[in-house]
Amino acid sequence: MKKRVLVATGGGDCPGLNAVIRAIVKRAAQTDEWEVIGSIRSFDGVLNEPSEIKVLTEDAVSGIHFRGGTILGTTTKGGPFAWPIKNADGTWGKADRSEEFMRKLQYLNVEAVINIGGDGSQKISQTFFERGLNVIGVPKTIDNDLSATDVTFGFQTAVQIATESVDKLVTTAASHSRVMIMEVMGREAGWIALHSAIAGGADVCIIPEIPYDPELITKHIKRRYKNGKDGFAIVVVAEGAKNKYGKQVVRESTEVGNANLRLGGVAYQLEMEMKEAGLESDIRVTVLGHLQRGGVPIAYDRVLASQFGVKAFELVLEGKFGQMVAYRHPDIISVPFTEAISRYNFIEPDSYLIKTARGLGIHLGD
Repeated sequence: MKKRVLVATGGGDCPGLNAVIRAIVKRAAQTDEWEVIGSIRSFDGVLNEPSEIKVLTEDAVSGIHFRGGTILGTTTKGGPFAWPIKNADGTWGKADRSEEFMRKLQYLNVEAVINIGGDGSQKISQTFFERGLNVIGVPKTIDNDLSATDVTFGFQTAVQIATESVDKLVTTAASHSRVMIMEVMGREAGWIALHSAIAGGADVCIIPEIPYDPELITKHIKRRYKNGKDGFAIVVVAEGAKNKYGKQVVRESTEVGNANLRLGGVAYQLEMEMKEAGLESDIRVTVLGHLQRGGVPIAYDRVLASQFGVKAFELVLEGKFGQMVAYRHPDIISVPFTEAISRYNFIEPDSYLIKTARGLGIHLGD
């Protein structure tokens, strides 16, 4: 009987996930000892009754590398350590099913797990590793907020989508002499916002790392107009941005098993703040939302994802568990989970990317 490696994709979907899955299967096919299986919707597939497991052969992954999303499905809710359960009174609680999960892996003849996910997923990986599970991590997030790797797959695709959106907003903004505010994803990091602002030639870029002053932004935008009428401006704002008073626009999720605070809506807050600061120009808001994480991955992300997938399976062959794959230019390496989840990847205020934006005349809200 062949050894089995289980692959799971958790957290938000991301362009390039399928390329990782395909690379793992293609590399495993070069051995005679291993079979790859996938758990549907992260680890839920193992825990569901009946289990939802998919055998991943070369035929099953043929041609999936250019498809967005993940053929295994994904979820941001619950998990083995916080499985949602409905109480007798109708309220919802959590149950720890991690021991049951590990017993099921033994029943399925799984000797190693490759967990593809972001910060939250890799924290789960570390906890399982501490309990004796042979687990390898692959970093996945469009937000590029994992500090242990230079970049994550899916990020460049999200930046490309955001940049193309800025390009489109320029023409309509110029036609109507409007201020266009575009809100992008990124949670507590401003990587997507800053890259797309530089690439798209935005006038203002607001990121979580630099609290913004709406009055300063308003003064800057007013200078973009001749006689107060002719002109336009493009503002890119990250969903996790905070004003100078520390106000961040969040709302609590009501989804069962998903207790995360939801970011979003700061663009509308900024619109109101600029009007209160005296901006008389027409303002329109565009929130890209999930457009940034959908669709076909660009070539860069397909290559990086493929490198991650091959490296992940090679770590399985080498028995180097408790590690997450990472990119440190120019090499694909691995780092311990403890290092991978130890520090959030913020943009440093004195980084050259910030200096570039300022050098281009992009106002950063301060």
